[in-house]
Parts: sequence; structure tokens; C-alpha cells
Amino acid sequence: MDVASYLAAAPEARRPALARLRELCLTELQDFEESIAYGMPVYVRPGGTEAEIAWANQKQYISFYLMRTDVRDAFADRLAPHDMGKACLRFRNPAKVDFTLLRDLLRATARAGPGRVC
Repeated sequence: MDVASYLAAAPEARRPALARLRELCLTELQDFEESIAYGMPVYVRPGGTEAEIAWANQKQYISFYLMRTDVRDAFADRLAPHDMGKACLRFRNPAKVDFTLLRDLLRATARAGPGRVC
């Protein structure tokens, strides 16, 4: 399965938010490789072995995975009001996905260089 197929299989109501999230990842993570791993889209730095960013359409949420501890720590104040697990930012309502925050997290990840993936 590729990412386009993943999007096509998502519920129609979530597809616009997921497509926008993918486009944001492709724009901000230009040097990263996009693929499917663990059943979801992932973004790996060239020459890297571990995903630094991933996202998923889950039963209850659109989930955004931020694997870098350094970026999570730098954005702790902005992440605090959101539904956040260790590395997973969850949005129950596709209309309320904070694309500005996600863009900023993606930019910080791209700038950070290799290292510190959880």
C-alpha cells in the first residue's frame, strides 16, 4: 500500500484533513522519504532508519506522531492544551486539527537534523 491508497481508504469525512496533513508533511519535510510503515504514513530522513514523523487515521482520532523528544520538549507549552500521549498528538474532530502547530512541529523537525528519536 502507498500513501495515496491509504488516503483513498480513509473515511470521506476525514479525507480532506488527512490530505492537508500529507501535503504539509511533503512541503515541510522535502528531503524526507515518505512511505508506509506500521500501517501508516511515515517520514524518514534520507539515510535514516527510523521515522521522525508519522500520522494515522484511527477509529476515534487523526493521530500525528512526533518521535523527536527534542522537538516535543521545545514545544511543550504549545502541546500542553492538546490531547497528547508520549509521542502521539490526537485530534478527535478533523475540523479542529491545528495545522499551524503541525506546520511548526514539522519545520522544527526538518531543522533539527538527525538524532533523538524516541
